Amino acid sequence: MTSMIKTGMLMAALTAVFMVAGQAIGGSNGMILALVMAIAMNFFSYWFSDKMVLKMSGAREATQAEEPELHQMVARLAKRAELPMPKVYIIHKDTPNAFATGRNPDHAAVAVTTGLKSILKQDELAGVLAHELAHIKNRDILISTIAATMAGAIGTMASMAQYAMIFGGRSRNNGEGGGMIGNIAMMLLAPLGASLIQMAISRSREYQADATGAAICGRPQSLASALQQLENLNRRRPMDVNPATAQMYIVNPLSGSRMANLFSTHPPMQERIKRLGALTLANR
Repeated sequence: MTSMIKTGMLMAALTAVFMVAGQAIGGSNGMILALVMAIAMNFFSYWFSDKMVLKMSGAREATQAEEPELHQMVARLAKRAELPMPKVYIIHKDTPNAFATGRNPDHAAVAVTTGLKSILKQDELAGVLAHELAHIKNRDILISTIAATMAGAIGTMASMAQYAMIFGGRSRNNGEGGGMIGNIAMMLLAPLGASLIQMAISRSREYQADATGAAICGRPQSLASALQQLENLNRRRPMDVNPATAQMYIVNPLSGSRMANLFSTHPPMQERIKRLGALTLANR
């Protein structure tokens, strides 16, 4: 419950940044326009984001005949999680990774790379799949999609502010908003603030999915072992994925510097493993 309250507060903060950005560009009319844009984009994200993510990732739906063992494992874990059976997708990449998508539990999908199946033991694979089912159970997919959409829109509005400043649009706006100073602040601070809030939302939901996934599979140590292997292999062999979809994966599929990792949407791996270790001790 505490995690959900924290996520709700962060989503409210992201919405506030969005509306302030609109006000900085176009005064009260800009703020209203920003709110309308937020509603429209969230509606689009709710209905179509899963299809877009699966297509961008090169995922292909796998039938039960093609992947009987994988389907059986997902079905068993979904039953334990009290979830409908999601669709199963395969991504033909050697680097082990996975993600879940879909607007709700009745319209969800789990995608895994071919490398994930070939590298992990059965109990470790179950831990990864349980983590992804936890995202579905906790409605994290919708939350992260909305956060990503709004953060991207704020970046677009920052570009609009730049054009407004260059062409003097604000001088014709009856003096509303922050003028040139407001536009400069908008261009610099709003995208940064939105990215930091999106990062905090994603990290909070990852911790919760680890805990829920551990409960679903019943073996926190198996999930911890899988996460460590995935972290090491993704660092050595980063995946070629669209950066917009990177936050969906169970571990960061992109390579990056130590500084870039500070702004990653994924929480530090050692902290995730530490928390799972605490769950293992608590279950003994």
